Amino acid sequence: MNTPADPHAITSLPQLEALFSAVAAPSLQKEVGYLHPAYQALIQASPFAVLATSGPGGLDTSPRGDPPGFVAIQDDKTLLLPERRGNNRIDSLRNLLADPRVALLFLIPGVGETLRVNGRARITVAPDVLERFSVEGKLPHCVIVIEVESVFFQCARAIQRSKLWQSTPTGRPDVPTPGAMLQALTAAAIDGEKYDRELPARQKSTLY
Repeated sequence: MNTPADPHAITSLPQLEALFSAVAAPSLQKEVGYLHPAYQALIQASPFAVLATSGPGGLDTSPRGDPPGFVAIQDDKTLLLPERRGNNRIDSLRNLLADPRVALLFLIPGVGETLRVNGRARITVAPDVLERFSVEGKLPHCVIVIEVESVFFQCARAIQRSKLWQSTPTGRPDVPTPGAMLQALTAAAIDGEKYDRELPARQKSTLY
């Protein structure tokens, strides 16, 4: 069955640009090709970032988090991102081997502005670099070295509209638990209640 064409689809750049006003000067002036001290301050205060990569299988985004400043500033053109323990899918790392382009979105709790960094990355296991990110005597698997190409902050409107930092619930919202999702996705091959029961201790013991 053929899907009818959308008569309202935007298919050209002139059509797209007609939907928006001209870009204000500050929105262009805030983009620089290095880590300005003001932007370094945001990175040092951020405990969470989203990593975006591209590879043969398509696009990927992945959360990264640790105490504030976990992404280290090597110099005003270089960031170091440790690869901690996870699910071992290594989707982002696989992508970087095929396509070095990378993007990071930094968030800071309570701050509306986010920071966007675009660049190119490589993976290193240099002993001195790994040791720099040792936690509780445990090293990261590797470190992503990001050569910065562009940096700019994003205004707070998305955070304000979402109320992301306001009225944070004290308990878990009414959404499926990891165990419930796995049980549903595996036709009950995984015992969801058992999975959820064991998960906190497993996460605690494998955090680093």
